[in-house]
Amino acid sequence: MLQEYRIPFKGLKTGKHQFGFDIDERFFNEFEYSLVKTGELKVELELDKQETMILLMFTIKGSIFLNCDVCLSDFPIVVDIKERQIVKFSDDANLEDNTEEIMVLSKNEHEVDVSPLIYEYINLAVPYFHRCEDPGETKWCDEEMLDQLEKLSGKETENEQTDADPRWEALKLIKK
Repeated sequence: MLQEYRIPFKGLKTGKHQFGFDIDERFFNEFEYSLVKTGELKVELELDKQETMILLMFTIKGSIFLNCDVCLSDFPIVVDIKERQIVKFSDDANLEDNTEEIMVLSKNEHEVDVSPLIYEYINLAVPYFHRCEDPGETKWCDEEMLDQLEKLSGKETENEQTDADPRWEALKLIKK
């Protein structure tokens, strides 16, 4: 499935080359523990092939859908990501020099797989808290679901507190 995200660079001339990808739920299904399960994104990739390295410039725009941590409903988040990745080549058999911004490939490699990079950039754009309402914004949360969660929360209401067993009231006095 992720074969379309492999870019063969051996036959490319030195200079800039443009690639485009559409990302949807099929992409996210390839990653088992993805934070994002669905979305509609466009990836524009500029590959700048140089003599000793390749510069990858990613522009990812669109929306992803997350589950609200409060009401559990799906809601969209707009994503606008710009990232850069440097790909270097090495004769060394030990290719452990990879860092966040530099990827090292063997000189025998003939293609670069950008799917893990796209996946990582999208997941890094996911906010820590998934809330479908923003402070000061229109309330989006599903009121029906919030009411149901409130009923199931086990919190006592005022009526239940007044009908409490008097033995508990005596125990509360001991605690004071």
